[in-house]
Amino acid sequence: MSQFWLYFRLGLEHVLDWQAYDHILFLIVLVAAYSFTSWKKIVWLVTLFTLGHTLALFLSVYGIVKVDPAWVELLIPITILVTALYNILNAGRKERNKNPNLLYFTTIFFGLIHGLGFSSYFKMVASNIDSYFLPLIEFALGIETAQITVVLGVMILAFIAQNVFQVSKRDWVLVVSSIVIGIILPILQENFLAI
Repeated sequence: MSQFWLYFRLGLEHVLDWQAYDHILFLIVLVAAYSFTSWKKIVWLVTLFTLGHTLALFLSVYGIVKVDPAWVELLIPITILVTALYNILNAGRKERNKNPNLLYFTTIFFGLIHGLGFSSYFKMVASNIDSYFLPLIEFALGIETAQITVVLGVMILAFIAQNVFQVSKRDWVLVVSSIVIGIILPILQENFLAI
């Protein structure tokens, strides 16, 4: 049981680490355009992101996929930027006009990229075990729990902004996505120059 809590906590800390807040920024822009009435879609998006993240870790720790960490570190802020720009371009549109399959596929793909960014650290932490399978599942459960916590916080803030302060949904999406872009652009520049 102590091993479960070790990897579960590692998953929680991976998402909630304020020193590496790219995961939180991605979650913010991923769900910025949704409200509590879309909770099923939100759960699907978060879970698909976790599945992509976990699949990337499986592929990496078992040596199936090897990617230069510098490129992954560049791609992670690009996923955040693309998601934020998507929000800005689609702010104010009806949700039914969006292609959910494209959104789900993109979320899994972006999860793969984010998972590759953590694979080296995970391999180092789990270097003394015989099988990665259970630790990866335990880690994924920690990630999913932390992501749902972050998303719940974003949804509560959106609810307060839109229902208490009467901020339109369109304005909420535009402001939140623009703030995230402002945060991610210097990181993107730094990671680009590091290649």
